[in-house]
Amino acid sequence: MQSHTSGTLAGTGTFRCVECDYVVSLAAADALPPCPSCGRSEFVRASLFTDQHAAPDTLPDQMDRASEPWLAGVRDGLEEAGQYLVFEEDGEPVVHALSREWTRIGRSLAADIRFDDPTVSRRHALVVHQPDGVRVLDDRSLNGVFVNGERIEWRALRDGDELVVGRHHLHFVDVPAVTGTREFAITLMPEAVAT
Repeated sequence: MQSHTSGTLAGTGTFRCVECDYVVSLAAADALPPCPSCGRSEFVRASLFTDQHAAPDTLPDQMDRASEPWLAGVRDGLEEAGQYLVFEEDGEPVVHALSREWTRIGRSLAADIRFDDPTVSRRHALVVHQPDGVRVLDDRSLNGVFVNGERIEWRALRDGDELVVGRHHLHFVDVPAVTGTREFAITLMPEAVAT
């Protein structure tokens, strides 16, 4: 089977890393990237008749990313209550507030969160923000959407969940509204607390 290396225009199709079996899907004019899982550069064209593994559970040191210092710093800096997607881009943290009902993630120019990357489908994922919670849906992507290492079709999100879209890691942060504190109640009505 003919192998292809990162940086070459291999054409439309799905390619499997020869080292870790990670599957990358490309559109016609895309060059093969380094493997998002292991960083290697040799691929073979994937076949429907061979076993293909695309789960990111082989990603080294990726599932403990929620404890990274940059993420804790971003979380501490969020003053407004709400739900956010937080990720790094060119070494800088990016915070995207989930204020609309639908947030599109993909490579398309119409995406709300856009990654110009061949491992990301043009329409990769949708994040739905409704009064009863936030959900992520796979928008028929080729490489799949993963939440906390598990490939999903749709999943309700909880604070601290990690989404993997192509080679990009996004973190769901839920900052609850604080309506009052016990100290404030004691100051205003000390006799009510004493009884």
